[in-house]
Amino acid sequence: MLRDGPLEVDGRTVELSNTGKVLFSDSGVTKGDLVAYYLDVAAVMVPLIADRPLTLQRFPNGVDGGGFIQQDASDHFPDWVRRVPVPRRGKGGTVEHVVCDHPATLVYLANQATITFHAWTSRVGHVDRPDLIVFDLDPPATAGSDHRAVRAATRAVGSALDEIGLAPFVQTSGSKGFHVVAPIEPELDHDAVLAFTRDLAALIAERDPKRLTVEFRKAKRAGRVFVDVGRNGYAQTAVAPYSVRARPGATVATPIDWRELGRVEPRSYTVANLRRRLARKADPWASLPDRARPIQRARERLDRLAAKAS
Repeated sequence: MLRDGPLEVDGRTVELSNTGKVLFSDSGVTKGDLVAYYLDVAAVMVPLIADRPLTLQRFPNGVDGGGFIQQDASDHFPDWVRRVPVPRRGKGGTVEHVVCDHPATLVYLANQATITFHAWTSRVGHVDRPDLIVFDLDPPATAGSDHRAVRAATRAVGSALDEIGLAPFVQTSGSKGFHVVAPIEPELDHDAVLAFTRDLAALIAERDPKRLTVEFRKAKRAGRVFVDVGRNGYAQTAVAPYSVRARPGATVATPIDWRELGRVEPRSYTVANLRRRLARKADPWASLPDRARPIQRARERLDRLAAKAS
C-alpha cells in the first residue's frame, strides 16, 4: 500500500500526498489505490497514449464531491511533465495540454486526483492529422443491462473496418458500452477523417436499419444503437485505454480481444481486478501502434461499397 511521501518512478520523484483519501465511497478505493493502479499499468498504458495531448478529469474530493475537466496544464506541475501548445480552432491562441510519455507523469497526475485520462486521436507531431479513428457504441436506453444489441453493433463496426482494409481493435468503455478503434496513417485532417467515419457509420447503419442508426437525436433512435463517431473531430477526445472511470466500483476502460466480446461486460474490469487480467493475459492492444493502414485507400474502398449499396 502506498503512503504519503516521495516515490521514485524511473529516476523521477513524485511526492505523494493524501493517499488515504477515499475517492470512490462505494468501493473504498483511495487515492493511494489509484496511484498504485496507474503505477502498475504504466508499462502497457503509456505506450498507447504517449505523444498525444491529454484532457484530465480530476476529482480532488472524490467522485461523490464532483470533479472538473482540465485541458491547460497547471503552473505547479513539475518541469519534467511535458506540455505541448495546441492551436485553439476558431478562437485563436493555444491550449497547453499535458502529454504523458513517462510512467512518472502518469503517477504524478494520478496523485493530482486525475481519475480519467482522455486522449486526442492525433499526436503532437501532426496534431491536425489523426492517426486513430474511434467508434463509440452504447446500448439503447431501452436495453437496460442487456448488451446483446451493442455487442452486435460493435461486431458490425469491426467487420466493416476489416472489410475496407483497416485493423479494428475493441475495448470496454468502463461505462455503458464498447469502443472500436482503428489506427490509420496520418494522411488527412480531422474534418476529412470525421467525414470518412460518418460515411462509414451511415453504411453500417444502412445494412442493419432495425438495430443501428446514425440519428443524433435520441427521440428518433427508436431503441436502436447509435453508431457515434463524434470523437473524431478536432480537439475531441476518447477515454484512454486502461483509464479508470468515475463510475461505481472504479471501473476501467479495458482493451479486449475480439473473442472476448461475447462474454465481457462494459464494466467487467476495475481497479481491483485489472492487474490480475494483465498477469495472465498479454495486452490485446500491444500491436496497435504497428497496425496503421492508409486511410485514403480505405476511403476508396468505402466509396466503392457505398456505390454498390445505392
